[in-house]
Amino acid sequence: MGIFVSHSRFLMRKSCLLFLLAFSFVATAQQKEYVPPTKAQLEAKRKEIQDAINDTEHQLEEIKKNKNATMSQLRALQYKLAQRQTLIGNINEEIGSIDNTIVSSSKEIMTLKQKLELLKVRYAQSLRYAYQTRSSYDMLAFLFSSQDFNDAVRRMKYLKKFREFRKQQVDQIRQTQNQIEHKIGDLNKEKQEKDQLLLNQKQQTVALQGDVQQTNTVIQGLKGKEAELAKEIEKNRIVANRINKAIGVIIEREMAAALKKAEDEEKRRLAAAGKPVTPASNPKDTRPAGNGKPDPSLPYIAPKPKPAKADAPPLMMTPTEVALAANFEGNHGKLYWPVAQGSISDHFGTHPHPLAKSVMVDQAGIDIRTSPSAAVRAVFEGTVSSVFSTGGSDLIVIIQHGNYFTVYNGLASVSVKNGQHVDTRQPIGIVANNDEGEPTVNFQIWKSAGKGAKVKLNPETWIGKAH
Repeated sequence: MGIFVSHSRFLMRKSCLLFLLAFSFVATAQQKEYVPPTKAQLEAKRKEIQDAINDTEHQLEEIKKNKNATMSQLRALQYKLAQRQTLIGNINEEIGSIDNTIVSSSKEIMTLKQKLELLKVRYAQSLRYAYQTRSSYDMLAFLFSSQDFNDAVRRMKYLKKFREFRKQQVDQIRQTQNQIEHKIGDLNKEKQEKDQLLLNQKQQTVALQGDVQQTNTVIQGLKGKEAELAKEIEKNRIVANRINKAIGVIIEREMAAALKKAEDEEKRRLAAAGKPVTPASNPKDTRPAGNGKPDPSLPYIAPKPKPAKADAPPLMMTPTEVALAANFEGNHGKLYWPVAQGSISDHFGTHPHPLAKSVMVDQAGIDIRTSPSAAVRAVFEGTVSSVFSTGGSDLIVIIQHGNYFTVYNGLASVSVKNGQHVDTRQPIGIVANNDEGEPTVNFQIWKSAGKGAKVKLNPETWIGKAH
């Protein structure tokens, strides 16, 4: 009995071990394997980063016309510094990819050379055999020694195939030699590209050191302006809060208008179908009384509204608006930029101030620096919800895309009006200069995520690479 129990426990432990091994194998197999970027992808990324650096350098040349160091100059330098570091990292990745290709090509060349030597040995053997049977007498003796006519035919076919085999051997040798020459040419080309990348890496490293020195110089020039910067940060915060509050009010207004529009369309649909329209019921009187009836002597207490469900629809919309919102959402990461040319000078979200690291800046969108008097464009088709100003000279345009809203802040002039339908990349105004005299547009994306709920989205994840 004890032997049987011990054997059973052993089988159970073995089964558990096999199950754990199988489970770990399946879990490992389900994990996504890292796929390194291709050479073409790395080259495209390097070109993209280099173009961004060139644009930033062009902007810095424009900024330098203002002899006093500005925050725009510091932001541009820090952006260029980060892009330069990314470029160097991309070059290192390219060099690593080329090193792997060189190793692989070298192994292929060695394998082909071994194959070539083997082909040459076999061809030499066939030549020696052909030399030994070179005379016509040997050939005829081979044929006439056949047992019958069919045997003679088979021997003729054998001799023919042997000649064809020798010809194939020659072709294989030539083909292998051509492959080796082609691979050696590719290998030399890869080595030249590596040498060029190493030179580029050295140049970018030197340029990075210059960017660091230039950035430190600007920081030193701004060190004595902490009080002015603090006032500017506070002023920008007040203005941003005022704008965000105004945007929130406009979105709520649009939500209410969309709800009423959807309800009106539903009433018309029911009326057309001959179904009764249920009127909205008034809230019940909840004033308590001793007899269970409302007591008119007590003040009226309205019932508390039920909290909205997490999966409640973000906004009552018509089918057209639902389709528009779906199209907008489907272009996540592929939206056009609001300007034809430009670079991001300030990023979305809460982050430290470029100079005063202890001060946190809350950015509702992204700042895009562009060329003077550049046209600002709608990133997607929609309807203009509002054109307004918060008291300053700059104008703000809000465009609705279903339950999504795009905001274009910092326009000197506007070419659209409330309720107007706009197409993708349609000009809506001209960019204005910010307080530092730089042509900058602030771009935001909002979403109505529930009853009264509004969410600010990161525009950098929505816009694509192409302007």
